[in-house]
Amino acid sequence: MSFKPLLFALPMLVFAAYSHLASAQSGESTYKQVCANCHATGVLNAPKFGDKAKWKPLIAEGQVELTAHAYFGVRGMPPKGGSPNLSIEGFADALVYMVNNSGGNWKSPDAKTLAAINKEVEARKAGLKK
Repeated sequence: MSFKPLLFALPMLVFAAYSHLASAQSGESTYKQVCANCHATGVLNAPKFGDKAKWKPLIAEGQVELTAHAYFGVRGMPPKGGSPNLSIEGFADALVYMVNNSGGNWKSPDAKTLAAINKEVEARKAGLKK
C-alpha cells in the first residue's frame, strides 16, 4: 500500500481544517465586537443569540438572502450591523456563527455564495427588491 497520495492530500486537509477554524473564530470575534451589542440583548427586537424560535424563520430565508438583506440593512438593523468598515466576508462569517448557535447549520460562504450575496446586495441598492 502506498502512502504517497495521503502525503499529498494531508496538507490540503490541514489547510481546509485551519480555514474553517479561522473562519469560525473570525465569525465569533466579529459577533462579540459588533453584533452582540444588539443580538445579545434583543435591542430593537433583534433576534437574540441562541433563540432558536426567533431565528428559525430568518434561517428559512436562506443564507444568501438573509446575509444580503442584513448586510444592506433590514427591519431595525443598520447596514453592516452599524460597523461601516465591516466587509461582506466578515459580516457573513459572523452571521454563520450566530445562525449555527441558534438552530442552523450554515457553512462559511465560498466564492460562489459570496458572489450571490453581493448580487443580492446590489439588487437591494438598485431598488429592485424591497
